[in-house]
Amino acid sequence: MPVTDTVPSREGEAEPGLAPGELIARAKAFVPELIERQAETEKRTRCAADTHEAFRRAGFYRALVPRRYGGHEVDPGTFATVIKELARGCPSTAWCVCLAAHHAVQVATWFPGHVQAEAFGGGDFLCPSVSAPAGTVTRVDGGWRVDGTHGYASGAPYATHYLGQALPAAEPNGVPIGPPALFLAPRSSWTMLDDWGTTLGLKGSGSNSVRFDGAVLPEDSVIENLFLIDADVTGGTEGYRVHRNPLYAGRTLSLFSLDFAALVVGMALGALDEYENIIRAKKTGRPPVVLRMHNAHYQRWLGKATAKLRAAEALVTEAAEQYLDACRAGVSGERPFTRSVDLDIQVLGRESMWLSWEAMQETLFRTAGSAAAEDGQRMQRIWRDMSMAWGHRFNVLVEFIDEDRGRDHLGITDA
Repeated sequence: MPVTDTVPSREGEAEPGLAPGELIARAKAFVPELIERQAETEKRTRCAADTHEAFRRAGFYRALVPRRYGGHEVDPGTFATVIKELARGCPSTAWCVCLAAHHAVQVATWFPGHVQAEAFGGGDFLCPSVSAPAGTVTRVDGGWRVDGTHGYASGAPYATHYLGQALPAAEPNGVPIGPPALFLAPRSSWTMLDDWGTTLGLKGSGSNSVRFDGAVLPEDSVIENLFLIDADVTGGTEGYRVHRNPLYAGRTLSLFSLDFAALVVGMALGALDEYENIIRAKKTGRPPVVLRMHNAHYQRWLGKATAKLRAAEALVTEAAEQYLDACRAGVSGERPFTRSVDLDIQVLGRESMWLSWEAMQETLFRTAGSAAAEDGQRMQRIWRDMSMAWGHRFNVLVEFIDEDRGRDHLGITDA
């Protein structure tokens, strides 16, 4: 089903009419190369420049950019599938792409059309973002001054912009006065720090910090009193008014949950592929000594992990459909896209990640054998990468999300 109610102008689009299936096929085609280059990606702390350029030509960075600015404006399910396939090859690389390309939706949703036109330019758009407010924005002549350091800005090495949250400050003392403001800053306004690569996993994800030191942004590049992860869309959005596409009329966290889940499912599918390689090549450690693929235990473990990951994939698909349905219902007036709806969609992504982690931790890694846990082995690398994803702030907030959903279901409005 098409996402767009009325198709905007495609002036400037690099590949008019690019089919979603072609974008997915291109992602799948990269998998063998991404697997081969995982070690060098970790060492470099980002994917190679030629891989980045190949992704640019493939159109991944234009996936969620509105058509009128040269993008492909694909639906959330298509983007999630592209990310899942890239993660099946290299989790770090997919993380870097996803958490930079993903934020085209938020920029297209909230910022005025002339700000979007300048930001999206020719269509390629990579924009890391961190939800936690950091630093300050201060009114000055000609706009806003931005100061502060934002950590874990995944996608920073090849970014064209940064989408940040900061606390407004009062001159002359620079004391934050809140609530948070949302700002969009071009690459020329910030410095990337050389501080990534020492974590357990996702070493190649390019999650460097970015630092602002007195950069001045235009007035319209800052939106006051907008906390992105809990922004209310029930009054409509600039994005829908400009693009007439429900994709740019939705809330933030449920879409993030969907793409985050796609990353984790893709990682686990890569582990499943490696597990199959192992049991096809290695023999059992006790009589009867046969290839593990012919042993009932390994057959059952493979089947159990496969079942969990099929269920995890189905949850991602369902989350994508529900997200778009919520956006459509919101703009049509059928049902507002409230925080409650957002919570309901979020948990689909969360449960998908839970199933993926269970398949990896309880079955694939546990039964793959100690040799698979050695340095340089693909199974070990994926396990490290998934461990980082499992410890991500979003998953830590799961308990809070469950509590919120429980109160919402019971009609309890006070914390």
